[in-house]
Amino acid sequence: MIAIGSDHGGYRLKEEIKKYLDEKEIEYKDCGCMNEESVDYPNIAKEVAKAVQSKECETGILICRSGLGMSIVANKFKGIRCTPCHNEYTAKYAKLHNNSNILAIGADDVTVNEAICILRMWLATEFEGGRHQERLDLISKIENENMK
Repeated sequence: MIAIGSDHGGYRLKEEIKKYLDEKEIEYKDCGCMNEESVDYPNIAKEVAKAVQSKECETGILICRSGLGMSIVANKFKGIRCTPCHNEYTAKYAKLHNNSNILAIGADDVTVNEAICILRMWLATEFEGGRHQERLDLISKIENENMK
């Protein structure tokens, strides 16, 4: 299951991504927002990050105008590796090398078709492990030292 959330600036793209997920019969939990009225994006990012952190959902998708604010919030949660991706290349390496568990997309930076291509690449890519796992272990160590 995928946790998905957006602020008002990403709402329309979130709804298009949900259509794609429905077509592919991929389960998701919509963490908001539910319309284009202004909301505070940190609250939405928190809900998605908590759903992934608790293992209620395997992965997450966050959408705001740039993808940056949402990723900053999500990365405040231990064990979350939220990566803003703006093309298929960044989506591939977010998973291949960094084992990203939340994808952040900037709605102002991509078309709906580009966003779907980014999502498809991110979902299809498997973590490579090896030396990259060693680096993720270092990230976990840093989290343990600095996130109380």
